[in-house]
Amino acid sequence: MDTVIYKRAPWAASTNIYEVNIRQYTPEGNFNAFAQSLPRLKDMGVEVLWLMPIHPIGKINRKDTLGSYYSISDFKAINPEFGTAADFKNLVKDIHDHEMKIIMDWVANHAAWDNVWTKEHPEYFIRDEAGNFKAPYDWTDVIQIDHNSEAEQDAMIDAMQYWVTEFDIDGFRADLAHLTPLAFWKKARAAIEPLKQGLFWLAESEEINYHEVFDATFTWEWMHTTENYYKGKAGFSNLYDVLTKYDATFPEEAHRLYFTSNHDENTWNGTGIEKYGDMLKCLTVFSCTWNGIPLIYSGEEIPNTRRLQFFEKDTINWTGEYQFCDLYKTLLTLRKNNPALRSGDPAVSTFHILTEGGKNVMAYLRKNEFNEVLVFLNLGKEPVSFIIKDLLINNEYCNVFDKTVIRLNPGSFIKVQAWGYLVFERKI
Repeated sequence: MDTVIYKRAPWAASTNIYEVNIRQYTPEGNFNAFAQSLPRLKDMGVEVLWLMPIHPIGKINRKDTLGSYYSISDFKAINPEFGTAADFKNLVKDIHDHEMKIIMDWVANHAAWDNVWTKEHPEYFIRDEAGNFKAPYDWTDVIQIDHNSEAEQDAMIDAMQYWVTEFDIDGFRADLAHLTPLAFWKKARAAIEPLKQGLFWLAESEEINYHEVFDATFTWEWMHTTENYYKGKAGFSNLYDVLTKYDATFPEEAHRLYFTSNHDENTWNGTGIEKYGDMLKCLTVFSCTWNGIPLIYSGEEIPNTRRLQFFEKDTINWTGEYQFCDLYKTLLTLRKNNPALRSGDPAVSTFHILTEGGKNVMAYLRKNEFNEVLVFLNLGKEPVSFIIKDLLINNEYCNVFDKTVIRLNPGSFIKVQAWGYLVFERKI
């Protein structure tokens, strides 16, 4: 298939994504209850809501009581635990009324053992030597789809089209996108793109060639390297190695998704506090100011300090206090309003800033013509003092948090507290 250049949603370069775990978000665990949080999320600056799968969950070989969202029994139906089709339509409308967008989690690689297709179209699935359905890897609650089946591909695309045309969603987050051939995603996007302008395509993958179809991909290597760094298993230079690799290998216009948590990380590997401790806020600042799109997981604004169960009801403990809310609001507002923080934009340059005297200081400038955002991160457990040595810095800057204005140039002396951060916006 010839390479196709898809029209990228213009809003994506300045956006952010908030992952919604409907089951665990409220005691009720449904669409209507979650909708009550929309004004708070809008005020925090959230622009795109990614909903984990909302489909019915398979009963055969289900894990524990409620099962995995990713074991889908019907790609064109809604999990009754979450509400009705009318409830979901109302939620989508409410999200749009709040001037936000919604993308659906989409699982194209596998399905539940009792998926409706197993009876209607069993030929859509891989079989073992005995002719039985086959689970991928050790994922015992799902069966492997046969990606060589053109009929299955058409049926999957038809299901994706259904959610765009009937519910007016704004895009898809593809679960483990690289497990499904790139050719399918090309076919899917070509078929779905004409239905609605500005759809957003996010791949849970770090395969570079998947940017031939997808607007954005995950940054797992960065996530793992930062955790290893905090735990003493990687050096400071390893952080730069990953960023340099990304710059050298991914397309200039590719959006990369930076995050400190998501549903998998929280449940299986640890909360943001467990993984990053005192460095968590620094990484939050990085995710919102580096060349990419920041992702926030449900409850990170508290921040959530518990691993949420995956297959059982386990409501987030909303304390009423949102310790990270003001941080997110400031950063997301800055990101939306300052063109220097646009993602995947050739007009934006990112420079590592030369400093002298500070250990484990990450300093960088994002620049788009006269718009500049200057960031200093102290990725260490001791306060640091250092001198700016870079000729690029020679302007008045406003601290985005306390609004103080300061002249910065080569020779300026900077102090940053342990695991601290400073973010400046150039005065124009």
